[in-house]
Amino acid sequence: MVLSEFVNQVAGFDKLPPREKIKLIGWYLHTYEGKEHFHSDHIRACYKTLHLVTKENIGQSLMRMASYNTPDLVREKQGFKLTRPVRSQFDTKYGNQPSMQAVSKLLTDLPGKVPNSSEKVFLSEAIDCYRVKAYRACIVMTWNLAFDHLLNWILKDPARLDSFNAAIPKKFQSPKKSGIVIKDYDDFSDELKESEIIDLCKTAQLLNDNVVRTLREKLGRRNTAAHPSTMVVLQPQADDTISDLVHNVVLALT
Repeated sequence: MVLSEFVNQVAGFDKLPPREKIKLIGWYLHTYEGKEHFHSDHIRACYKTLHLVTKENIGQSLMRMASYNTPDLVREKQGFKLTRPVRSQFDTKYGNQPSMQAVSKLLTDLPGKVPNSSEKVFLSEAIDCYRVKAYRACIVMTWNLAFDHLLNWILKDPARLDSFNAAIPKKFQSPKKSGIVIKDYDDFSDELKESEIIDLCKTAQLLNDNVVRTLREKLGRRNTAAHPSTMVVLQPQADDTISDLVHNVVLALT
């Protein structure tokens, strides 16, 4: 989660006194940037990122916040950090489960790593769905991202595409199916089911057994999430889907 997104979740952030802003920014630095300690330069950089103007001397404010009878900060050789009570308060109010933080970071770090515009659209929608806890929709969009990546990966290399096409008559006996030749992206959806494409990748030895197993399992989960049912879809299912498909398909197939 980027800083601007975090402060947008804090009601009335712009009207808070400097002390409260610094505590919140400190919590963000601890939680989302992984800083054990922070300095006045870190706080000033965050102010700059948020286009905030202050007449406060940030360094003096940090010293003061560490010297109250009930301090907000602990001052150590390496810098400042929030006291345990303050951090616990913000953990309760704004924190997510560690898995949610990890998955959110995995998604938000992806935009520079996906190669084409369609994948960027699917990724953007998956991120939006995850943030608002629309886990069914998030699973569907993450599947779309991963499967789109798989198809483009096959097409990108003529040797892979030749192997894929060579596997078609090996797998299918009917003349209609066995005569299929994939030449461009739309041919996949026009001629083959998603499950058949996965099976053909296995027949062509384009993917190892672990990736094939992951794709089959996640396709089943996508189908469950996409179709009306009484089954409840929770965060852990979305976390598992995102983590598996991003690591084993989107980032692995290059």
